[in-house]
Amino acid sequence: MLYIDQFRFPNSDQEFDFFMSIKRKCYDNFYPFQVLSKKGFERLDFEPITILYGGNGSGKTSVLNIIAEKLKLDRDSMYNRSSFFETYVDLCETLLLEPLPLNSKIITSDDVFNYMLDLRALNEGIDSKRETLFDEYLDAKYSKFKFNSLDDYHELKKVNQARSKTQSKYVRTNLMDNVKGNSNGESAFKYFTESIQEPALYLLDEPENSLSATRQVELAEYLQAFARYENCQFIISTHSPFFLSMKNTKIYDMDENPVTIKKWTQLKSMQVYHSFFEKHRMDF
Repeated sequence: MLYIDQFRFPNSDQEFDFFMSIKRKCYDNFYPFQVLSKKGFERLDFEPITILYGGNGSGKTSVLNIIAEKLKLDRDSMYNRSSFFETYVDLCETLLLEPLPLNSKIITSDDVFNYMLDLRALNEGIDSKRETLFDEYLDAKYSKFKFNSLDDYHELKKVNQARSKTQSKYVRTNLMDNVKGNSNGESAFKYFTESIQEPALYLLDEPENSLSATRQVELAEYLQAFARYENCQFIISTHSPFFLSMKNTKIYDMDENPVTIKKWTQLKSMQVYHSFFEKHRMDF
């Protein structure tokens, strides 16, 4: 499925006109101007799965943020921007083949991290309540409570529970299910699968963060299935060989100048991996 077919960034002439038009000289950073144009990167043509590959500082996250702002996609976390970000985005052009579903969004590493922090805070709250219930159980079990009126019904129920159950059963009965039990990687995987469930355009910024190799493989298979069968389109920034090797993807190598389209096996880091495993072939 293709919702977005093409995206154009300002070219060097447009950027020159911008710099000639501004009167303020007090800035030493005009981000995102001059980030992509210096690599001759003016246009993205999309497939159902399009990948931006490159090292830190290559601009791949900037590309996702620019596209997300131009398309007004939902996002949960803030991102780095400058006084000139909106001006830059206004100069960009996009070609849509289909109207974007309302649930289209960008998902970043910060979103996943904040989700895991929320789970941790929830668990800490549950743990705190558990300690309170331990004390409550002992008070109720050995209290000399007497039922006098309907106003005492809640306390009577608590006392009867305490006297009829063990401490552990009493606590489990009165405590919400504990969400703890998932590792950070399992929680991150859950976040992606819960966030990607409907036809939409999804921008994913380094989804491999916090995921084990096994989970990366599982998520890659999940994304391929949703692109093929559920009318989803993905634009992904990644270093992971498990995402880079997905079938029928278009990969932009942002480490190159100019930016070029490559097969995953031609990428520099993949060549490093290949050489490493070839060197240790007999160990396997």
